[in-house]
Amino acid sequence: MIKKVGIFVFCTVLTMGLFGASKAAAQEAPTICAVHPFTGRFAFAGIHGADAMEDAVAMANEAGGINGKEIKYYWADGEYKNDVGIAAFKRLYAKHSPQCMFGQSTGMTKALAPEIKSRYKVLYTAYTFAELAADPEKNPYLFLPGPTYVEQFGILLKYIAKQKPGANIAFFYSDTEFGREPIPAGRKMCKKMGLNLVAEEVAKVGGVDISTQVLDMKRKKVDYCIFQGFVTTPITAVMKQAKDYGLDCQFMGTFWSTEKHLLDQLGSLADEYVGVTAYSYYYQDEYPMIQKIRAWTQKHHPKAADYRSQAYMQNFMATLLFVEAFKQADKMGGFTPENLVKGLQSIKDLDVGGLMPPVTMKNNSIPVGRIVRGNSKTKQFDPISDWIWLD
Repeated sequence: MIKKVGIFVFCTVLTMGLFGASKAAAQEAPTICAVHPFTGRFAFAGIHGADAMEDAVAMANEAGGINGKEIKYYWADGEYKNDVGIAAFKRLYAKHSPQCMFGQSTGMTKALAPEIKSRYKVLYTAYTFAELAADPEKNPYLFLPGPTYVEQFGILLKYIAKQKPGANIAFFYSDTEFGREPIPAGRKMCKKMGLNLVAEEVAKVGGVDISTQVLDMKRKKVDYCIFQGFVTTPITAVMKQAKDYGLDCQFMGTFWSTEKHLLDQLGSLADEYVGVTAYSYYYQDEYPMIQKIRAWTQKHHPKAADYRSQAYMQNFMATLLFVEAFKQADKMGGFTPENLVKGLQSIKDLDVGGLMPPVTMKNNSIPVGRIVRGNSKTKQFDPISDWIWLD
């Protein structure tokens, strides 16, 4: 069950709200607004993500807020549609004058980026790891609470280069903006690391006829195949057909395809899947922050206490960074856009209780990840590397 925090308002954009709002916001309560995809094909992330932001804000307020100032949090459903999400963003902004906002997708982020820079000037991140959000010169108000998709490719390729120098690599990606995002940079990284990119396979999200791609990878003797732009389908079909065709290949994936629901679908093949994640998992309760999240979930969301997804962890981490930026901005004299950006970029060796290693912002992202392997018996991912930082 989704718990609503704040007010979901349907109203027209106030004409005066967009002018001088950033100056007024500096004097108002620290406020975070979010557009979550509660419906649509990404709803699994939105439901957990909304809870994560609610929980992180509540924990921060319980600890005293921003030097005694209570953080406000309001959300809306963007239905994982760009037009709906952008309209919700504008309604929330007009109603609540937030200093920080969270968006529902890469597409929404790319569409809003020019206006965020010139008009809204809010500290912003989203359900994305797109590179444009890690370019402080072009998009100073955008940031990522983890590694970009390109950096995730870099972490996987760095691991591969150490395991098997000169390996044959395949990129298997969806014919979407999400899928294509890291491919050009991935080509360059393969060349730089001495890896052989021998195949690029493209498929539709949800596609099932992938035999041509699998046979092509077998013919080209692919050692490692990296998936990008998928959550589950067609990863399961590719791996099953690869086994049937005798393709001896290590299959790997980036953040959104390194999640429990994929292991559930893979069954016994889960042991043969490796991915990169940016955060510790809900079941890794050796870490203080995971212990805190588990205890909080048990108390406030008992029906969800069995598992919290990595989407939850991403949103929780993003909110921790919003809170830290607020704290730094408050020390500078107010929650202005400039102070919030400076506050975010000043974060160095921030202890987040093992959710990630101590966090240092670099070009508005956190270029670190860990390699994990699926476990068919526990349906969990087991770490097979330490945290890997990119230079």
